[in-house]
Amino acid sequence: MEFCVEDSTDVHVLIEDHRIVFSCKNVDGVELYNEIEFYAEVNSTDSQDKRSSRSITCFVRKWKEKVAWPRLTKEDIKLLKKVSTKRPPPAMDDLDFTTTVVSCRPAELQTEGSNGKKVLSGFHVVLEDTLLFPEGGGQPDDRGTINDISVLRVTRRGEQADHFTQTPLDPGSQVLVRVDWERRFDHMQQHSGQHLITAVADHLFKLKTTSWELGRFRSAIELDTPSMTAEQVAAIEQSVNEKIRDRLPVNVQELSLDDPEVEQVRGRGLPDDHAGPIRVVSIKGVDSNMCCGTHVSNLSDLQVIKILCTEKGKKNKTNLIFLAGNRVLKWMERSHGTEKALTALLKCGAEDHVEAVKKLQNSTKILTLSWPASEGGARKEGDSEFMNIIANEIGSEETLLFLTVGDEKGAGLFLLAGPPASVETLGPRVAEVLEGKGAGKKGRFQGKATKMSRRTEVQALLQDYISTQSAKE
Repeated sequence: MEFCVEDSTDVHVLIEDHRIVFSCKNVDGVELYNEIEFYAEVNSTDSQDKRSSRSITCFVRKWKEKVAWPRLTKEDIKLLKKVSTKRPPPAMDDLDFTTTVVSCRPAELQTEGSNGKKVLSGFHVVLEDTLLFPEGGGQPDDRGTINDISVLRVTRRGEQADHFTQTPLDPGSQVLVRVDWERRFDHMQQHSGQHLITAVADHLFKLKTTSWELGRFRSAIELDTPSMTAEQVAAIEQSVNEKIRDRLPVNVQELSLDDPEVEQVRGRGLPDDHAGPIRVVSIKGVDSNMCCGTHVSNLSDLQVIKILCTEKGKKNKTNLIFLAGNRVLKWMERSHGTEKALTALLKCGAEDHVEAVKKLQNSTKILTLSWPASEGGARKEGDSEFMNIIANEIGSEETLLFLTVGDEKGAGLFLLAGPPASVETLGPRVAEVLEGKGAGKKGRFQGKATKMSRRTEVQALLQDYISTQSAKE
């Protein structure tokens, strides 16, 4: 059971065999009291309660654990509005949670990575209650563990959440669920950042949000406008960061459908299979919005928001691209790393990079660059991203780029970028020379190589291709 009272004080919980008595004071000093008579007898000696910044959770063990109750209360009555018998999305400090396995059935999970699509065999585990957020509302799902078994995907099925694992779990067993906090907090920052940007864009310029996407590296808000000026973007960015510095609280509450407050809440409608109360996320004095996602409890937890750019969207709309919180720091780190690498390669300061690249493009048809392996010889996912950033900076519309990362005498990664027709022809041949594998599209072909020592052979292959093409022209 969850008593949803933020910043509670003077908390008293009495769990007896047939009832629970709860009292506390809220942040305004108002005294709250509830007394609930249970539907059946509970084991009061094996029950407990836990307080967090947002609520007080009571874990009550039934004497007959495998016998389902039709309701919580002895009498079929409506509970007071202050009480919720359904656990809301976890508060920021809920990192683990004890619950019971309801069912476990065979399932398959389709994944897609650098080596193409792959189908994993495993199990869909349903828990009595869960700490992990299932994918929905523009937000990706949580990751975590159940009894130290990795949860690879969490999806919603009606009112239940399916947790995909590759190890079965026994129905009826008690398990410990832990959340991947780094991923969860990142999603909280981006989602709360989206709410803030959406509210400010609407308030300042009447720009309505029609959808949004929380991406792996950046997020996008679709605004119902064909274009935005640089001044509008700057004004929105300034306003949202001012509100972050104001440390405005973010509150979560549940309202019934017939509550008058629902009329004041922003939203784009409810799912067809929605049942029960409406969950509302509010930024004090800024916004109230229907939302099922996870959020920070104060805007100061966002740290900073950076709007990167706007892009032309579908159906005469505009996509606003942004980063929030730790993603801004990671973006700065990547950008600084790229700047340092280009400075070393082009032998000039950052302010001269663009001009230096233009000169390179005018003087050569092939540009070959190589970096050693990452620290300790391990090649990280970031190396592929790094090469793509370099290719984006240099541009490959007319120039053929051959980029590599790795040990000159061992294995590594490669990227071929350039005119799509040339890359489509040369990509597989480059992989063959390097005794590796790869794939590509739209003027990019990248993959893994086992013989980096054959780079000079690739350069000869590319030069021969360019010479042949020039002769034809």
